[in-house]
Amino acid sequence: MTDPVSQSHVDAAITSRTSVRKFLPREVSDAQIREILAVAARAPSGTNTQPWNVYVVRGPVKEAMSEAIVAAYDDPDVAATHKAEYAYYPTQWVSPYIERRRKVGWDLYTLLGIEKGDKARMHAQHARNYRFFDAPVGFIFTIERIMEKGSWLDYGMFLQNIMVAARGRGLHTCPQVSFNQFHRIISAHLGIPDSETMVCGMSLGYADEEAIEFRLQTERAPLEEWAKFC
Repeated sequence: MTDPVSQSHVDAAITSRTSVRKFLPREVSDAQIREILAVAARAPSGTNTQPWNVYVVRGPVKEAMSEAIVAAYDDPDVAATHKAEYAYYPTQWVSPYIERRRKVGWDLYTLLGIEKGDKARMHAQHARNYRFFDAPVGFIFTIERIMEKGSWLDYGMFLQNIMVAARGRGLHTCPQVSFNQFHRIISAHLGIPDSETMVCGMSLGYADEEAIEFRLQTERAPLEEWAKFC
C-alpha cells in the first residue's frame, strides 16, 4: 500500500529540483556529501557495473582549478585549443528542441538584464559555471573509456539520484556539461587518469533564494506531447 506522505515527500524532492546558478557561502559537511553519494549509488546499473567515478572538489583545490579554467576561457586563442571529448548537443537543431533551448536561455538572460548582443555579459555569466556558481562543493564525474552507451544511461540515473537526495537534505544542485571543454585542465588538477573521460560537473550547496536567478522557472512539455499509451 502506498504511503501518501512518503509519496508526497519523494514527489516534492523531484519537482523542487532546479538548476541553481547562485549559491550561498554556507558550508556543506563531509557527512552530508557522503550520505548523498551513498544514497545515489543505489541507482540501477547493467549487471551492477556501477560505472561512476566522482571527484569531490572544495576549498583551495576547487579555487585553483576554477581560476585556471576561467583564465583559459577568457583567452579566445587558448579556449580554442580546448575541446570536449564528446558532443552533448546535436550538430543540427530541429523543432521543438531549438525553441526550448532558445526560450530557457533568453528567460535567464531577461531575468539577469542581459540584452541580445551583449556578448561581454553573456561571457561573464557563462564563466560563472567554472566557479561552480559560488557553491562550496563541486563534483566532477568521470567514466572509464571502455564503457559503452548503456553505462552512460546508468550514469544518468546516478546523477538524478544525487540531485534528488540533495533536495531531501535542503540542498540544491546544478548539473554542468560546460566543464567538459576544459577536461585537460581539470584532469591535471585532480589527477584523473587517461583511462577515464569526463561525463560532466555539478555544483552542490545551499541556494541563494533571494538571487534573481532563482526565479527562473523552466517549462515542461505536456504529457500528451511525448507519452503514448498503447
